[in-house]
Amino acid sequence: MKILSEDRTRLLFEKLTKYIGVNVKLLIDRPDGTYCFREKKDRVYYISERLLQLAHTVKPDHLISAGTCFGKFTKTNKFRLHITALTYIAPYAPYKLWVKPSSEQQFLYGHHVIKSGLGRITENTPKNQGVVILTMSDIPIGFGVTSRSTTDCRHADPLATIAFHQADIGEYIRSEDTLV
Repeated sequence: MKILSEDRTRLLFEKLTKYIGVNVKLLIDRPDGTYCFREKKDRVYYISERLLQLAHTVKPDHLISAGTCFGKFTKTNKFRLHITALTYIAPYAPYKLWVKPSSEQQFLYGHHVIKSGLGRITENTPKNQGVVILTMSDIPIGFGVTSRSTTDCRHADPLATIAFHQADIGEYIRSEDTLV
């Protein structure tokens, strides 16, 4: 596992900042130890430094992964965040969107969130902001990007798209071969 280049580190942190803002530093300096990001075959892994030292004892050919896969770099060198990062992103997200129980399943099948399925949204959420999408019982089920600000949502048509789908926990089943 190699250290990310300066360009790739910048792309990773720009994407994470889109979803969790200034809380990115809380991912690195945690109370239970120091964590870092490492790359293997264009995939970025979030790993504790203690576990990273243990992973160095394994031959690189034999090591499939270590830590949690946060996402991957595409062939065009853009970073795509995977659903496996949701448990680390959700607690730090300043902007959240809650969906009604009737539209949870639609979102889990990969559809966008529409106004009629919107339960609540964090106040002052701007347009094109990364949000964590939760059920009404505060269980994170995915993340997306808002297509409208909070004030625009109030006056939107019931079939208007409120948030674009980026990833959901249904991907564990749909894309289980390509996640790790």
